[in-house]
Amino acid sequence: MADPLKTADITGNAAADLTAAAPEAAVAELPPEVVAQSLGEYVRAYVARIRAGESGVLPVVMAMVAIVVVFQVISPNNVYLSPGNLVNLFQQSAVIMVLAMAEAFALVLGEIDLSIGFVGACGAAITVQLIQPATTNWPWPLAVLAGLLFCLVFGAIQGTLITRLHLPSFIVTLAGYLVANGLFLKILLFGPFSGYPNLIGQTDNLHFIYNLMWGTIDPVVSWIGAGVVVAALGGFIWFSDSRRRTSGLVAPPASLAWTILLGRTKYGRYLYAIGGNPEAARRAGINLSVVRTTAFMLCSFTAGIALLLYASYLNGMSNNVQAGYYVLYAVAAAVIGGTSLMGGRGKPLHGVLGGLVIGAIYNGMYLLALSFEWQYIVTGLVLLAAIIIDAVSRRGSTSGSVSRV
Repeated sequence: MADPLKTADITGNAAADLTAAAPEAAVAELPPEVVAQSLGEYVRAYVARIRAGESGVLPVVMAMVAIVVVFQVISPNNVYLSPGNLVNLFQQSAVIMVLAMAEAFALVLGEIDLSIGFVGACGAAITVQLIQPATTNWPWPLAVLAGLLFCLVFGAIQGTLITRLHLPSFIVTLAGYLVANGLFLKILLFGPFSGYPNLIGQTDNLHFIYNLMWGTIDPVVSWIGAGVVVAALGGFIWFSDSRRRTSGLVAPPASLAWTILLGRTKYGRYLYAIGGNPEAARRAGINLSVVRTTAFMLCSFTAGIALLLYASYLNGMSNNVQAGYYVLYAVAAAVIGGTSLMGGRGKPLHGVLGGLVIGAIYNGMYLLALSFEWQYIVTGLVLLAAIIIDAVSRRGSTSGSVSRV
């Protein structure tokens, strides 16, 4: 049976697997961590990349440490690393982290998706509307499925327009941004509601969505999950607080799932190959249209998860949702974390790290009572620094490869 991700040659036979018989040019575009077959190979490849000037997530981790140290020292009463504030930091960063993971699917291809904020908002609004006890009162699993299905379909339409008609992703997703914005406002007013749908009530359906951000965890369960959510000291600090917020439990599983998809599956290898060198990937027999369309579907699907968190945080949905604002911060978080705007490089972990950096900056400035204009300025400067680092590292790797030829 032919692989749907591969194109057939003129004899009707499916093209060979990229990692087995693809042209060397396509294989060379794959990140070392994708083709590594063991932990030892992964470590050796990572050390070699650092020596070659490709430092990976090291700069953003160092930046995160510096941000934490500075704000801990200058914050009032040194409250920055207090358990309560760390809970708030994770809660404030959760939406940006998951939305940055969504944007990473497009960025790895060298594309961009400007619509994910309002597409995800539409999915969240559908879910919140369907669980209203006074009207439809759907079970929450079906309501969540309906909202995420809308996101998948919207992403499929956009991906098809981009790949089949060869339209620029910037223009298509900008149009999608406007269409989804209008649909979102229509969905909010759908049905016999006296106001915008909210999560106020005593039903299990409402409680599930509400608890995505505001729920607490049983102490036994929280200790079992400590190694998954955060490591070592961070886990100890997080769980020492009485308010074990569930918001910190969404990004890690999502990051793990998408990391496995991109790093350990054939689809992930094809995605990186297309982002690194589309022509070489096409010659290798990869079905560019299917892979690209699926990437935009996953982009919208993950955005739906992110905006469900946002709906939980707001305790409902209204026309005050800052979806456009969150799109810009999702792109910024992904790039700050290490995802390349040029395509071919990026991981879900980059979105998590970038989202934490932005959240850490905002949280620290809030504690210092600084105005929003300073928050925008500092975040913009951090983003600019990340782009410069990306450009310099790419230039260095290119010159290095040329010198080796």
